[in-house]
Amino acid sequence: MTRPRSMIRSFLHGEASGGIVLMLASALALLLANLPGIDTAYFHALHIVTGPVLSDRHGPMTLHLWVNDAAMALFFLLVGLEIKRELVDGRLATWEQRRLPVIAAIAGMGVPAMLYLLVARSTPGLAQGWARPAATDIAFAVGVMALLGKRVPAALKLFLTTLAIVDDMGAVAIIALGYTSDLDLTALGGAVLVLAMLVALNRAGVMRLAPYLLLAVPLWYFVFLSGIHATVAGVLAAMTIPVKPTPGAPEAIDSPLHRLEHAIHPWVAFGVVPLFGFVNAGVAVTGVPLSILWAPLPLAVAVGLFVGKQVGVLGAIWLAVRSGLSCRPGDANWMQLWGVAALAGIGFTMSLFIGGLAFADDAAAIDQVKIGVLAGSLLSALLGATLLRLAPVRGR
Repeated sequence: MTRPRSMIRSFLHGEASGGIVLMLASALALLLANLPGIDTAYFHALHIVTGPVLSDRHGPMTLHLWVNDAAMALFFLLVGLEIKRELVDGRLATWEQRRLPVIAAIAGMGVPAMLYLLVARSTPGLAQGWARPAATDIAFAVGVMALLGKRVPAALKLFLTTLAIVDDMGAVAIIALGYTSDLDLTALGGAVLVLAMLVALNRAGVMRLAPYLLLAVPLWYFVFLSGIHATVAGVLAAMTIPVKPTPGAPEAIDSPLHRLEHAIHPWVAFGVVPLFGFVNAGVAVTGVPLSILWAPLPLAVAVGLFVGKQVGVLGAIWLAVRSGLSCRPGDANWMQLWGVAALAGIGFTMSLFIGGLAFADDAAAIDQVKIGVLAGSLLSALLGATLLRLAPVRGR
């Protein structure tokens, strides 16, 4: 049986290491996208046909489509498992535990969206991108924290991961409700039928993972055909995986959910997410003037991430503490909390993902979203790391 403290430490270490790999993969994509003679091959490789036509809606399966619609379903499966574990048996199991992260996350999604709309309001067609700055990239953020070592208290790391998990809930809802095209009711019916079978397995007390994983494949396929984004299938499947509450040892790996989460975490952290970064972060900036940063779309995304997250998260924490609704996590000082709020503005994976959905038919707009995400996330990482590096640490 794994001790809770060592399990949490292992999890954070994995996220940090995965974040560093994601940084390297994304940097490689940016390099290849801007090297003369190689840039064309990089962009061409993303759209090579690598599979059959699974859906007339999507056309032939390309590397880009496999990664964004199939591999990322594993990422969302892991997200769903983490959400369910935390709600049933973890840091979100009681209202007392979830109060501050939920308040901070809601403000941290709402304020960036409002700032995005404020900056982009004068340009037609950009309003659909309001959700770009909504979610925090847990791998990147914890990766930056890891570089600071013991200067970041464990309580702050746990608070940021909990905040990011609540963010993920919002992002999943946004994807499911906001980026659903015309529905294929036949395929949707197939998805509902498979989901009902998964729920029936859970209700029957089936504790073997194999039946759930086998049914997850047709669930993904039917959701892919239906018009709802295929990655939602990962979250739906995760919600049916049994979890056994373990009072006193919530991180113990003794249920199907814990086993599956433990098994796929390294594959997602070191495979799926870096691959997503490599496929989606490449944007040609050679010859592009710096003034592009002041164009409405990249500016709105960057301001939402860099300014909106800080104002939303830190403002919500301050209001919650001042009103007596909650107390500061681990008695952290306000400079440390400002640093955490800044790191919450690292929105890389989800921001790029939702940006691709919002402007799916506009390659130029997607490139501008990438520039805004990179700028906002980089500024957030630099400010957050600086604040946490300079903040006084208790006991020193």
